[in-house]
Amino acid sequence: MTAAVPVAASAAGAPQQTAPAHAPPVRLVTDRPPLDSAQQRLQWLCEQITRNRFLPLPPAELLFVGDGDFRAIGAEFLRYFVTDGGLRPNEEVLEIGCGIGRMAVPLTQYLSETGAYQGIDVVQSGIDWCRQNVTSRYPSFQFHHLDLQHPIYNPGGSMAADKVQLPFADKSFDFILLTSVVTHLSTMETRAYAGEIARLLRPRGRCFLSLFLIDDEARHQLRQGQPRLPFDVGAEGPEYQAHPDHPGGAVAYDETFFLRLFAEHGLQPNQPVQHGHWSGRAASNYQDICVLGKVDAGPL
Repeated sequence: MTAAVPVAASAAGAPQQTAPAHAPPVRLVTDRPPLDSAQQRLQWLCEQITRNRFLPLPPAELLFVGDGDFRAIGAEFLRYFVTDGGLRPNEEVLEIGCGIGRMAVPLTQYLSETGAYQGIDVVQSGIDWCRQNVTSRYPSFQFHHLDLQHPIYNPGGSMAADKVQLPFADKSFDFILLTSVVTHLSTMETRAYAGEIARLLRPRGRCFLSLFLIDDEARHQLRQGQPRLPFDVGAEGPEYQAHPDHPGGAVAYDETFFLRLFAEHGLQPNQPVQHGHWSGRAASNYQDICVLGKVDAGPL
């Protein structure tokens, strides 16, 4: 099940290609072929993002999240945000764990002038790079450093992550995304973020997460194969550390527990979990994809 696919005005013509340095964004007229559907336009936009050499690209030495092609992975997730999460060009977006802009950069080509983006992260260098290279060209994209403790990404942080309070007013966002963020959080930290997400989402808002969820099929696959991540599915749970001697490196959750935790805050699945191939099951996506909706139906 996928949502309807709107495409921003910038995708109707050409993606917003940007000149080098800190020049303002410009739109190039290209020989885009006729496209008959929103899905085709989205596919074309993602292809253009992957090839657009003028979009901001951090140097290799600053990359601290994941691996693979920076632009291609960002474009892949933009497709998920729209088709699975129902993201619309005019919505206000919050990214928790924005890293060094891998998701923000493709969103500059999708969100319209009436849309907006806020990104937060615990790694100061990533925020600095995003401000210098993304905000300077796209002022509606803002980035904020949160000095929260994390054993890997910010061990000297001044605040405990399980006491997180995000610096935004209630019901500020239509769409909140966390790509491979819960995969580095403890149960108490995940619970704290669930409360903040529920507070910040507007009625009918959605939360998009990519993560590792343990269900019966994942348990079976992990026991039968040679997984890349050695989660001990025989452990008590509901939190599973792939490397207990390096907590926060890779974390999975019992699926039923995870969904119940967010349901306690009024966030329910909009669709079945789209399981990934990380555990050995057949899938096109690597991590599991979960889209939660705010169930209270207050005034829009």
